[in-house]
Amino acid sequence: MVERIRLVIVDDHKMMRETWKMILQRHPRIDVIGECASGEEAILCAQQESPDIILMDINMSPVNGFEATRKITKANPAIKIIGLSINNLPTYARNLMQLGAKGYVTKNSPSEELVLAIMTVCDGGTYICKEVRDQMAGREG
Repeated sequence: MVERIRLVIVDDHKMMRETWKMILQRHPRIDVIGECASGEEAILCAQQESPDIILMDINMSPVNGFEATRKITKANPAIKIIGLSINNLPTYARNLMQLGAKGYVTKNSPSEELVLAIMTVCDGGTYICKEVRDQMAGREG
């Protein structure tokens, strides 16, 4: 088990990055070591910092979260990526997981669930948030 989790937040909205950073830094095991505003920045940051976990926004341009995830996990499979999206469609989660991500959480998920996802993925598991799991099971909400 990793004592401290070195985490990078990737989102093209500064307010989202700052909000997640503020929430996650309160956790005793999480060190937010970087913030990226684009997929390109995330790929570079992954090479330079080699974080334990990257929270990856999906809808960014020109390099989106799917492409950045594919490139990062190919170059450094030890980096674990958790997708973070407003989109709760199971196909988004499945596609991202097929590209090498270990988790998927929507931006509607409570912060406790995001922390649970980080801990689960850090400890070698995979995590898909309740909102998407419910969709996969054919239930709403």
